[in-house]
Amino acid sequence: MTTAILITLCLLLLVAYVFDLTASKTRIPSVILLLLLGWGVKQLSPLLNISIPDLTPLLPVLGTIGLILIVLEGSLELELNGSKKNIIRKSLAVSLLPMLALAFGLAGLFVYFAQVPFRDALTNAVPLCVISSSIAIPSVKYLVSSNKEFITYESSLSDIFGVIFFNFVALTGNSQSHTLLESLGQLGVMIGVSFIATVLLAFMMSKIDHHIKFAPIVLLVVLIYFISKIYHLPALIFILLFGLFLGNLDELKRFKWIHKLKPDELNKEVHKFHELIVEATFLTRSLFFLLFGFLIETEEILNTQTLLWATVITALIFLIRAIQFKLSGIPLKPMLFIAPRGLINILLFLSIIPAQAIPMVNKPLMVQVILLTALVMMFGLMATQKSDPELEIEKKPITLKDGSAEPGCRFFS
Repeated sequence: MTTAILITLCLLLLVAYVFDLTASKTRIPSVILLLLLGWGVKQLSPLLNISIPDLTPLLPVLGTIGLILIVLEGSLELELNGSKKNIIRKSLAVSLLPMLALAFGLAGLFVYFAQVPFRDALTNAVPLCVISSSIAIPSVKYLVSSNKEFITYESSLSDIFGVIFFNFVALTGNSQSHTLLESLGQLGVMIGVSFIATVLLAFMMSKIDHHIKFAPIVLLVVLIYFISKIYHLPALIFILLFGLFLGNLDELKRFKWIHKLKPDELNKEVHKFHELIVEATFLTRSLFFLLFGFLIETEEILNTQTLLWATVITALIFLIRAIQFKLSGIPLKPMLFIAPRGLINILLFLSIIPAQAIPMVNKPLMVQVILLTALVMMFGLMATQKSDPELEIEKKPITLKDGSAEPGCRFFS
């Protein structure tokens, strides 16, 4: 039986790899295909007489590790220089303001229709308001580099702001002392810890000459993240800063103390580290969504009681996003459609304690919102490609006869 399960798992991951390879052609988000594949395996397992143990406890573990790896992978690919100020400024606004507007709007609706305390309503609303970097970042790797950078910044910051906001609301609602000043203090502490830990980990990476080099680095990153979570610190900030630091060593050479890390040699190690993270991220993300799809009940997808609410929530997500884009002067295509829900939303939903849970926000609602936002993203990217392919696909520079390069795509401004 164990052999059969391992063979099945290997085959499923190979199919997931095919989904990833064909995503640039089909424009179907791999998360939809992975969820369907996981759900299909559950339907077939009784017919094939395969007994699978309860895997529910694995979901939050895979989800948390996947979130760490996805944000780390995305941040390693980001460039920090003066030309990025505009993208960073706009991504800050788009990641925070629509989330707050949607959270308070949904909380008001929950209070009106469910007759629950506002604090509980807000606690249940926040998990629906965060953009999932686990879906957004992999889905935009074929966009032009400026659009890809914007989505990576936006979705990573949305995860960070969402976790901070959720912890503030949930802890306060749980009769724990947690004021706004304490939240800001925790943010400051986390930034300080992140800076120290990042420098130490980079120093280790530059000095370790053992043939096993990256495993202890990854383990320490995960360890620091979980220890930070114990103290309710915004641990994703550490992941983001660590990736940005390693990915932008050339930009940091103007600081004398950076030269102690031997940035030219360290860059080679960072490249190898990035390749390892990309591979690990693919495996963890695929396993998470396969498992989540396996745990989905058919009745949850077709639940008519929550479908109306899921549709309303999805419509509000993109309406508020469109308004913010207009106010910020950001072109609607294709970034408007890239606001999926997924891994981070499930983790926050599972973090709601029973005393604060409300019946309106349940697993069927979460599943339907995830699927609807993924479908909007899929059809939006398809429509964008048909109307103006240059807005979507990153093209290699065209080399001219004189040896100069002409950009092969238009960039987000």
